[in-house]
Amino acid sequence: MTDELPLTSRSLPIALLRAREKVMGPIRTLLGDAGVTEQQWRVLRVLNEEGPQEPTHIAERACLLLPSLTRILQNLEQKDLIARRNHPVDRRRQIVEISKGGVEVIRANLAVSVAQAERIRTQLGPEKHELLLDLLTELKDLET
Repeated sequence: MTDELPLTSRSLPIALLRAREKVMGPIRTLLGDAGVTEQQWRVLRVLNEEGPQEPTHIAERACLLLPSLTRILQNLEQKDLIARRNHPVDRRRQIVEISKGGVEVIRANLAVSVAQAERIRTQLGPEKHELLLDLLTELKDLET
C-alpha cells in the first residue's frame, strides 16, 4: 500500500456513498410522500420484521445510534406509528412495537419499495446482486 490516497473513483468510502445515493434516492421520494424519514422507515421495517423489542436492539438492527433512536421513537410515537410500554420484568427498560398505523405505512409503500429493489437486482443480475450483499456483509463483519 502506498502513502497516496486512492483516486476518489477508487475510494471505498466514496464508492459506498455513491452506491447508497443510487439506491436511496428513489426511496427518499417514496418516504417523503409517506411522511417518514429514512431512519423512521428503518425502525418501522425492523419492528415489522422482528416484532416488539428493546430500543438497543432496534438501534443495532436499524443502524442507528441510541441517542438518535430516542428522538426517532418520540416522533414515531407522536405519529401513532409505534407504541412503547415498560418491560414486563425490568420497569427501567422499554419494549417498542409497531402500531397498526405503522404497519399501514409499510403496506402502503411495500409495492414501490419492492419494485425499486427488484429493478436494482435485475440491472445487476441476480448473481452479482447476491455477491454484492455477501461482500457487504463480509465487510461489515471485518475486525477493525
